Amino acid sequence: MSRILTTIFILFFLFTNQLIAQENIMILKLKDGDVKIELFEDVAPNHVKRIKELADSGQYDNVVFHRVIDGFMAQTGDVKFGNSDSGDFDLRRAGMGGSDLPDLKQEFSSVPHDRGTLSMARSSDPDSANSQFFICFKPAPFLDRQYTVFGKVLEGMEFVDKIKRGDESNNGSVSNPDKIISFKSQ
Repeated sequence: MSRILTTIFILFFLFTNQLIAQENIMILKLKDGDVKIELFEDVAPNHVKRIKELADSGQYDNVVFHRVIDGFMAQTGDVKFGNSDSGDFDLRRAGMGGSDLPDLKQEFSSVPHDRGTLSMARSSDPDSANSQFFICFKPAPFLDRQYTVFGKVLEGMEFVDKIKRGDESNNGSVSNPDKIISFKSQ
């Protein structure tokens, strides 16, 4: 009898872990293909909650990659001024807006900014992250413990690598930028 209970417990544990893992998988659709992303709920629970809330309500759909620096990162997520389908869209102001939700307190961790890492953009105030985020093209250890890492690309980094780069002499500003087609939970 105890073997049966142990087996049931193990199966329940494995099934529950699989469901939790699936809840933290997102698909970022780009012009060149789908990017599978794992969110780190255990590392940055409030940031993951925010990303899921904005993504699953469609607020990231059609948002441009307004700042893309070759060899560094691609930044997006300005749901106020960066949504190319919105009446508020203003490419000159993209990167200055966020959502209508309050800013988040930092959740810095020891997770490194490696290639494929997703991290929250913010102002000089560590507690100013809102909706904008970036994806690292290469390791950026100088950002470690300074920005909140909330996820990592599992598959499709080759599509992230194809995002249109910005003007190096203008801090990576992109004219006619690529955009997020959609960003949703799997």
